[in-house]
Amino acid sequence: MRVVIAALLFVLIAAPAQAGPRVIAVLGDSLTAGLGVAPDEAYPALLEARLKREGYDYRVVNAGVSGDTSSGGLRRVDWVLRQQPEILIVALGANDGLRGQPVALLRDNLTAIVQKARAAGARVLLAGMRVPPNYGAPYSRDFAAVFPEVARKANVPLVPFLLEGVAAEVRLNQGDGIHPNVEGQRVIAEHLWPHVRALLVKPGATTTPPARRS
Repeated sequence: MRVVIAALLFVLIAAPAQAGPRVIAVLGDSLTAGLGVAPDEAYPALLEARLKREGYDYRVVNAGVSGDTSSGGLRRVDWVLRQQPEILIVALGANDGLRGQPVALLRDNLTAIVQKARAAGARVLLAGMRVPPNYGAPYSRDFAAVFPEVARKANVPLVPFLLEGVAAEVRLNQGDGIHPNVEGQRVIAEHLWPHVRALLVKPGATTTPPARRS
């Protein structure tokens, strides 16, 4: 009997823990949080549904906070990284632009977020943002240029504009003209999908996630 118990204990100790789904986290603001739509209608939830349909075992954590800036995202990123995401989508900057915050601050914050994520072993997808021209052509130009600059220097993939095909489209936005409606959220999810898919571990693959640095 003792031999049987010892053998069972050996099997339990030696067997690897059952792995749960891999994690994708989306660090963003109200556009990500899904202000004005149901939680399962926001684009992170739609991405998770698409992943399941395509046979990928991933859970998508919606780390969007309404009103958040890149500074807020930087303050929160360590908490988000505790979820041990394999992929971190960084979708910040809209509120920086709306508040006319310095472009250099946005650049520094995004760079720090990317560095923290990569140090934690996460692959990063950076989503770009733009501001309307009424903020002044120089500011709008410099603001938009931050995202490709950060992506290029950090060598991470870039989605040039998170709201591609949605911004300024009345039928895809809520009454405020800023926040996507249900259909607009679907367009964002479809727009992001090819970029996300390029970073995924293929269904059935047994590749071990990258080791996290201490």
